[in-house]
Amino acid sequence: MNYIFFGTSTFSAIILEKLIKNNFPPKVVICNPDKPVGRKKIITPPPTKVLAEKAGIFVWQPQDLKIEDWQEINKFKNNVDFCVVAAYSKIIPQSILETMPNRFIGVHPSLLPKYRGPAPIQSVILNNEKETGVSLFLMDDKIDHGPILEIQKQEITESETYESLHDKLANLGANLLVKTLPKFLKGDFSFYPQNEKEATYTRKFTINDAYVDLEKDDPYLIERKIRALNPEPGVWTFKKIGDSLKRMKILQAELKEGRLILKKIQFEGKKPQFL
Repeated sequence: MNYIFFGTSTFSAIILEKLIKNNFPPKVVICNPDKPVGRKKIITPPPTKVLAEKAGIFVWQPQDLKIEDWQEINKFKNNVDFCVVAAYSKIIPQSILETMPNRFIGVHPSLLPKYRGPAPIQSVILNNEKETGVSLFLMDDKIDHGPILEIQKQEITESETYESLHDKLANLGANLLVKTLPKFLKGDFSFYPQNEKEATYTRKFTINDAYVDLEKDDPYLIERKIRALNPEPGVWTFKKIGDSLKRMKILQAELKEGRLILKKIQFEGKKPQFL
């Protein structure tokens, strides 16, 4: 099985780790460049790079994907059979996709065509959905648009957080790939187009989206925001302390008889505290 894995994030790393453990290691891992992280701006490699190097897999970290470089990588690794793309965080140029038509398998954490785009996990929690899932699809020149190979559903619990659902969907996607890739390589698969009439889209959430007003906002919406938008961008508000307003993160909360009960908070510049 000669393939290339595109992926950068923790979501990607969970999938990559399971592929390696199931004896499906890629020939190349393509991920974003190392970047500064945290207050001290320590240069940190992507999780997928750490995993790949530990497994002895060749890593390529282009700032920009160019067709000339892609052709060299492809040639270097003996003409790959297909590619897997999972949370790569960069747009793969059409010129590269066209070198292997219907051979780029995208992994998207939603029931496509619903919740296309960059924030499907946060969005389903915010919208109080009862189920989501993972879709494997053949990538084309549009975002999360190509024909579907496989879909598997995942229940969303009432206490689901972004982090818990993220890990469930990453593992679900990995298991789906392990089951699907051998059949795909043999040509023993079928696919079907997405229903454009059912398509919905997500956008990346900002710090402004994560602001809540504890006095005015619906407590049910605030509680969903806390579960969906932590740790990033992080739900926050202002609280009056003495004569001044302090910025406060809300890390955990629960609803009791329609009232929002704060469980864990963090004031700016301070350590988190339980209430």
